[in-house]
Amino acid sequence: MRSFFISFFLFFCLFYGSGAFADNPWEPSPGLDETLDPADKIVAYETTANKARLFHKETLDYLESPKTNEPELTIALQPNKTRQTLDGFGAAITGSSAVNLLHMPEDARRALLLETFSPTQGLGYSYVRVSIGCSDFSLSEFSLCDEPGIEHFALSPEDKEYVIPILREIKEINPDLKILASPWTCPKWMKVNNLKELKPFDSWTSGSLNPKYYDDYATYFVKYVEAMRDEGVEITSITMQNEPLNRGNSASLYMTWQEQKDFVKVLGPKMRAAGLQTEIMAFDHNFNYDSNKPECRDQFGYPLHIYEDPDAAQYLIGAAYHAYGGSKEEMKRVRDARPDKALYFTEQSIGEWGYSFGGDLMWFMREIAIGTLNYDCKAVIVWNFILDDKKGPNRPGGCQQCYGAVNLSTNDHKSVERYSHFYEIGHLSKVFKPGAVRVELTSEGAAAGFYAVAARNSDGSYAVVALNDTDAARTVRVRVEGDEKAFDVALAPKSTRSLRWRP
Repeated sequence: MRSFFISFFLFFCLFYGSGAFADNPWEPSPGLDETLDPADKIVAYETTANKARLFHKETLDYLESPKTNEPELTIALQPNKTRQTLDGFGAAITGSSAVNLLHMPEDARRALLLETFSPTQGLGYSYVRVSIGCSDFSLSEFSLCDEPGIEHFALSPEDKEYVIPILREIKEINPDLKILASPWTCPKWMKVNNLKELKPFDSWTSGSLNPKYYDDYATYFVKYVEAMRDEGVEITSITMQNEPLNRGNSASLYMTWQEQKDFVKVLGPKMRAAGLQTEIMAFDHNFNYDSNKPECRDQFGYPLHIYEDPDAAQYLIGAAYHAYGGSKEEMKRVRDARPDKALYFTEQSIGEWGYSFGGDLMWFMREIAIGTLNYDCKAVIVWNFILDDKKGPNRPGGCQQCYGAVNLSTNDHKSVERYSHFYEIGHLSKVFKPGAVRVELTSEGAAAGFYAVAARNSDGSYAVVALNDTDAARTVRVRVEGDEKAFDVALAPKSTRSLRWRP
């Protein structure tokens, strides 16, 4: 009997101590606007790499004498030096994510969606990504027009039964939700093996879009946006192809910059003729343009080549990027070359490839959350919002090792574990509201291992997201240029903090 209790105790410690499906003790915030005294309080949210604090909320006070006892580092917001307008932050509502959410009891699903998407009761996620047709996280492989002839276009059962109902629930919570839609493949009957031989290519994986179907495929996009609108779901933006230089996904289509340049000159006029305001983005793939592959070596700088053609460039709001290869420095290069075109970060997954909560928290906040915003990126979206504890459902040939931002137990379809992506996006979306304008920062003092980005919201409040990527605690003084007031922020070792206050 004694050995039984010892075994049970060890099991309890291993299972619950590991954090497996032990709901984090963070309850949705009652909301900044309801709790902040605009005269003398700053709201701060903190997450540490060791999980000691997970979006821990507290209020800070202004200093009585801000010119005394100055810490080693001071940052100053420059409200007269403005950069890009921020569109929003979020995750992908794939078919798999929608199915998992609908498997949850209604009260548990509602609580999770409120916690995630409510601008006042939760984190305020404001931008999601969906697939046009299937992705590798769908229940099957399909397009929206599997029978030859564009007159056969129709939304899929997966859209109508899973994705659209979830999007409606989210939009009820956050009516200002923005939605980005991307195809993983065109219909198979539009595919050819390559653009020289032009032989039919009956496969969901790889292949090229037959130029003779450019008009039909442009109509396909128009019909999709219109059909979703008829379902009460407005599509804010589209990309022409998810990972256009990746032939190997379970659903994929190879599309060079030369092809996107030609195709957008058909797609753009079709969208305008239909009276659609949906924005079109180019590329939607890695920072390095998969230049390690011989066939992709002439694809480096993909969107910049398209922008060189003014007839194509006029239809593009900008370009979208993933971070599975290369560095965020490519965003700076593209921004410097074409400051008139916007930048978006649209996908990154975590998974079994060396994941740790703390390691990803430091990397993502440094390189993506703070790093890409400081290079004028307008939105940050991660991959699956929620997968189950079997990392699915997913498709053979797609990612078999991916985690969602949230992990759902298949034992009760209710218990969840929140991974690093959940908090990382939350640190952005909670304090940077859609329409916020990034402002430049200056710093004085020792800044090694410290990273920050700042913005001014449309309600006049200021916000900063800061990262301490060192093993030592530090204090940072924050002020706004031209304002006498200042406050100190304590940053624990390996931690991130989001701040918001009114001047």
